[in-house]
Amino acid sequence: MSDQKTILIVDDDRDLVDGLRLVLERQGFRVVTAHDGVQGKNTIQSLKPDLVILDMMMHRMGGYPVLEHFKDKPDAPPFIMITANEGSRHKAYAEFLGVVDYLRKPFATERLLEAVAKVFGGPNPPAAG
Repeated sequence: MSDQKTILIVDDDRDLVDGLRLVLERQGFRVVTAHDGVQGKNTIQSLKPDLVILDMMMHRMGGYPVLEHFKDKPDAPPFIMITANEGSRHKAYAEFLGVVDYLRKPFATERLLEAVAKVFGGPNPPAAG
């Protein structure tokens, strides 16, 4: 389908990436993955995804340098940052760098789908029952 949105997941936790991929593919998204910030940055530049779900702490390069690189670029994709970090200063800095949402791990699948729906202007997904 030609309007299929592409979501890049950048996280070094392969189990989490696999779970997020499954959830997002079931929602009809094309999912591409990268396992550190260097791979993620290169994939963003080459693929131009519609959305990036980005972990804060990873080997080689974390999420902040990726956000800093794309902050003032007019063609930058929207970013959702995910992290196990509890610090409010980290959230404030991520928001300063332009993230559209900030999710603390562990997060409910519904919360992620709400954040994705907000990016694409769609309705919120139905609550799991």
